Amino acid sequence: MSTSLWFDPTEILIGGTWQPCASGQTIALTNPSDGSELAHIARGTSDDIDAAVTAAQAALDGEWGRMTALERGRLLTEIGRRVLDYVDTLAEIEACDVGKPLGQARADAVALARYMEFYGGAADKVHGATIPYLDGYTVYTLREPHGVTGHIVPWNYPMQIIGRSVGAALTMGNACVLKPAEEACLTALAFARICQEVGLPDGALNVVTGLGVEAGAALSGHAGIHHISFTGSVGTGALVQQAAGANVVPVTLELGGKSPQLVFDDADIDAALPFLVNAGIQNAGQTCSASSRILVQRGVYDAVRDRMAEAYRALTVGPAMDNLRVGPLISNRQRDIVQGFLDKGADLTIAATGQLQNASENGAYILPTLFADVPPDHTLARDEIFGPVQVLIPFDTEEEAVQIANSTDYGLVAAVWTANGARQMRLAKALRAGQVFINNYGAGGGVELPFGGTGKSGHGREKGFEALYGFSTLKTVAAHHG
Repeated sequence: MSTSLWFDPTEILIGGTWQPCASGQTIALTNPSDGSELAHIARGTSDDIDAAVTAAQAALDGEWGRMTALERGRLLTEIGRRVLDYVDTLAEIEACDVGKPLGQARADAVALARYMEFYGGAADKVHGATIPYLDGYTVYTLREPHGVTGHIVPWNYPMQIIGRSVGAALTMGNACVLKPAEEACLTALAFARICQEVGLPDGALNVVTGLGVEAGAALSGHAGIHHISFTGSVGTGALVQQAAGANVVPVTLELGGKSPQLVFDDADIDAALPFLVNAGIQNAGQTCSASSRILVQRGVYDAVRDRMAEAYRALTVGPAMDNLRVGPLISNRQRDIVQGFLDKGADLTIAATGQLQNASENGAYILPTLFADVPPDHTLARDEIFGPVQVLIPFDTEEEAVQIANSTDYGLVAAVWTANGARQMRLAKALRAGQVFINNYGAGGGVELPFGGTGKSGHGREKGFEALYGFSTLKTVAAHHG
């Protein structure tokens, strides 16, 4: 990494103090672009999680808990401004740590700042309500913090997910314990340093790095945690929910996806094409909301297949710092998982693949691959691959398209491409997804837009004001005054 870290990544943050973890052990980080050793992080365990939860509770009982919503909002807004000062440095750290192309990493850093700005502005605008009731009563509701919140953040979008979960939790006055994925900790540690620079009170944000089976499991089942936010795989999400359930703790889960885009005969193919491709290969396909299924009505199927194949053949894959369209996967392990899916597609037709450029043989690379004429019940059409792989599925009728789109266990995002306004409205209701986009995909990220899924894509909502409601608890006050 050409930029030296301005902090020691082997330290964790507890109660405002940077310190080694209790075990004194570290974990090596690998640059997925070339397999080289990047840095070492602390291998925190249950002892460190316990200390972090204690520090968070002390912050709630102290300065942080006494701050007004206005004061919290000003702090978060200033954190957002300070993040913008570090955008280029954060982007370079993320590119080397995660393998994300530099431009995409920079966009994530800008998004982190935007989350802080949005939530900073919203802090004093989450109101309770008065409720008309019996004569002689005044009834009103209050929005209050849960208390100590745990945040288990994955490796694919560390900065964005820290922004949408930690940012929302701090806005509502919670004190946070953050456990980033062991593969991608560096920008989480950098963000915590930035928060300290701005003056976030000690203990309001604590960061413990370590393995998921050690530090993550300890955080999920800790009796001092009052809410858990988890983004990751379905299997791990189920374990987190089970651990939190023992303490009757609410959990927000944002899990996997197999998100479809439905392209009808009357769609504007020129407008759709960039979204069809980019939604599948963004971050090398390692995105919960990636559009890995493209359902195309037969009247335009050949045209869409040929246009997408042409776009795929132009895709370049290489080191993150080269800032190509696609970088490496997070690790060789993830590469092997994706390759396993490609092997299962040996019986399918490959319409096109991308091309490697300056790629080290030690890097975790997979060629973007577009499959054509895929049966809807094939494993590549039903299971989450989490790599730069898309499948094309033809359909005839609107009813068939909906049936295919809803035929997986997931329900995170869907998109509809059609000029027919009535069809747009019908499908927006019929598709099983937490977000439905009409003639676009993703709406530019939209920190204001509630995000979450149904089925095995999870439950609860992040982003927008819905996240603030989720990171608070509602209290009803009924005053009898005669």
